[in-house]
Amino acid sequence: MVVNNPRLITLLSEEQKADLASMEKQFAHHLEYTIGKNRFNLKNEDIYKALGHTIRDFLIDRLNVTHERYRNENPKRVFYFSLEFLMGRTLMNALINLGLYETIQVMLRGIGFELTDVLEFETDAGLGNGGLGRLAACFLDSMATLNVPGFGYGIRYDYGIFNQIIANGSQLEMPDHWDADGVPYEVVRSDISFSVGFFGHTETRVSGKGKIQHDWVPDETVLASAHDYPIPGFNTSTVNYLRLWAAKSSEEFNLDYFNHGDYMKAVQDKSISENISKVLYPNDTTEQGKVLRLKQQYFMVCASLQDILTQFRESNQNLKELPNYIAIQLNDTHPSIGIAELMRIFLDNEEMDWEPAWEIVTKVFSYTNHTVLPEALETWRVELFEKLLPRHLEIIYEINHRFLSEVRNKGILSDEEIQRVSIIEEGNEKRIRMANLAVIGSYRVNGVAELHSELIKKTIFQAFTNVFPEKFNNKTNGITPRRWLLQSNPSLANLISKRIGNGFTTDLSKLRELESFVDEADFQNDWRMVKQTAKDELSKLIKSETGITIDPKSLIDVQIKRFHEYKRQLLNILRVIALYRRIKENPSREMTPRTVIFGGKAAPGYYMAKLIIKLINNVAWVINRDPDVAERLKVVFLPNYRVSLAEKIIPGSNLSEQISTAGTEASGTSNMKFMLNGALTIGTLDGANVEILEEVGPENIYIFGLHTEEVFRLKEAGYQPADYIRKNDELHRVLLMIRENFFSMGEPGIFGPIYDSLYYTDNYLLMADFDAYDMTQNLVARDYLDETTWTKKSILNVARSGKFSSDRTIREYAKEIWKVPLLDTVPPKTIYKLPQN
Repeated sequence: MVVNNPRLITLLSEEQKADLASMEKQFAHHLEYTIGKNRFNLKNEDIYKALGHTIRDFLIDRLNVTHERYRNENPKRVFYFSLEFLMGRTLMNALINLGLYETIQVMLRGIGFELTDVLEFETDAGLGNGGLGRLAACFLDSMATLNVPGFGYGIRYDYGIFNQIIANGSQLEMPDHWDADGVPYEVVRSDISFSVGFFGHTETRVSGKGKIQHDWVPDETVLASAHDYPIPGFNTSTVNYLRLWAAKSSEEFNLDYFNHGDYMKAVQDKSISENISKVLYPNDTTEQGKVLRLKQQYFMVCASLQDILTQFRESNQNLKELPNYIAIQLNDTHPSIGIAELMRIFLDNEEMDWEPAWEIVTKVFSYTNHTVLPEALETWRVELFEKLLPRHLEIIYEINHRFLSEVRNKGILSDEEIQRVSIIEEGNEKRIRMANLAVIGSYRVNGVAELHSELIKKTIFQAFTNVFPEKFNNKTNGITPRRWLLQSNPSLANLISKRIGNGFTTDLSKLRELESFVDEADFQNDWRMVKQTAKDELSKLIKSETGITIDPKSLIDVQIKRFHEYKRQLLNILRVIALYRRIKENPSREMTPRTVIFGGKAAPGYYMAKLIIKLINNVAWVINRDPDVAERLKVVFLPNYRVSLAEKIIPGSNLSEQISTAGTEASGTSNMKFMLNGALTIGTLDGANVEILEEVGPENIYIFGLHTEEVFRLKEAGYQPADYIRKNDELHRVLLMIRENFFSMGEPGIFGPIYDSLYYTDNYLLMADFDAYDMTQNLVARDYLDETTWTKKSILNVARSGKFSSDRTIREYAKEIWKVPLLDTVPPKTIYKLPQN
């Protein structure tokens, strides 16, 4: 299995040729002995698996070198706790970061295979729901690239975010068995496992020192088994890891039950135990689902903290030094039970006194908040906590008692404010506020965009700012340019590199140098050609996925993200219906051709979000079959939205829809991905849109709608959506089409709840913003026809996107929150070269 094409080999440098020889040997070995294939019966799938194992070897070599360095230098380390890591596909990202893309491309072409075809066999690791999980993945990439000793901790779900299919316009959920064919780059650490307990009771005893000690006696015990996913940095030798825990039964098989003929009972305990890591986000509308979700959260943090302390003790013995060597970032409230767990370890296992234990804990944890919506803040019933984690409930009560006593003694909060900062929410059903626990137990609390960080201080955490003014800060989100430009849009990356070099790959601010070429006609033409090629590819994808033929020269208008009412996909489709009405009323009407693309999943139990998906698909069915519309308007819903699909949609987009109600979106990162790929934004002043506006200038973005303060004032004044509907006859007619079954002839009344919600409540102010949105979209349509002006705006969006690199975000975390070093770069032997087609 040797590359024997001299022309291909001459494309490589001498170091790449040496890599090629080494890779060929490893690849041939894995193809024959790991995959069990020979050169006479090969398929793309076999090549993918063998290649995955080959790259795994390469990664493990660097992983071992990296960790030998960490052992020798013993730097402070960061551990990123997240219940979600939306990694997507891994292999191509690894090839790019390792500088092996071109070498592997040559190797595979030499044996008659195309790397791009092979990479399509990888299944997305959909171990996350949306932006929160994708942010975690980008952060891991940036930590490795910046040589931060940083590691992710999460759960290895057997089934990730569900596969979405559309049947009769409706979302149906199918299991996502993402690892069904094995995960070649995974490293199973069978020697690393920890015991995790649940249920049971607590006991008290007097220690040898005469102190009263508490012991938790669990009724159920599960083993957490480690699975590592190497995370290579870009153009550096650093390889960190994402460690995911899989649940294993502590008792594999009950032989006594089996011998007595109870075959199901013999394996029942094993099955129940391993359910913990079975599914991402179990449906928690049932009691069993709630128990399982809380089990998952504790399972992850319990195993992770045991692992961290085990590693810490390899080089350090004094736990008082823990904050000097360990920083733990809580990605939202899901892992915040870790605060109580570390206290339990210190109090019960290490027999520490409360004060020194609490001092250590509150110097280790920091907390990232991801919502301004009070209803989205996680709470748990005290009764459930008492049942599942009785010792932790005792500790949480003690944390709360000491904290409230302290703030009362200081006299800085009113009685009403004291109720708001309490971890325990009183009422008919006592609940534990996990966000309050996270704020009290962390030394830093950050929002994820400037607007969001200010809002949480004025709203959900207002009382806390009087107690801990120094805790709160902002860390605007970012995205990794390796995934969202080099990997997803290599043609654009190549065009940029020809003008300004490759420095932007690790310093995105260098894209500013593109501004000097914005008025150059040849560069504008090249830019348009790259964009049009991406649009052509997207049109082929749409045809193959949905059967819909679109005009690739039309304005490609895209809204892809998780379905939620506050993200207002409904506002978008209402305006589409209005466009359709205008064409029907005047079939000869001229208008800018537009293709409106939707993609995203609704939570299985989220009725209204799923109904909006149904409406979009029904509207698309009507519009796409109407000969009056012709090529002027098409509507596409791309099913099963995922990372790898986003990588294909975003490069071919002209317009990015970021239209959430002002004051509801924490940050957003899809807005940054579109911006980096030359799409223009239409959006509200919400989340990171505010900072995008600051970077690109008002002439290069389309901002509309109510501002956050106006939203609050309108709601306080008693918002009446019907007032806006009565003033706008066209909007009224659009809503009547929905109510009177124009898009649901075979299912009359199905969209009644959408009409009622918009007419009577409209919690997210679609009716108030509709006119402004419509007028701004009309401006977009006119501007798109001026291709020179539109191209300049596109170039400037890319040129001014440097702030939104996750490298910048991680530098800020490292310096201002974690206090960890960016270690000196150890350059790799192979330097990345932009992929050539």
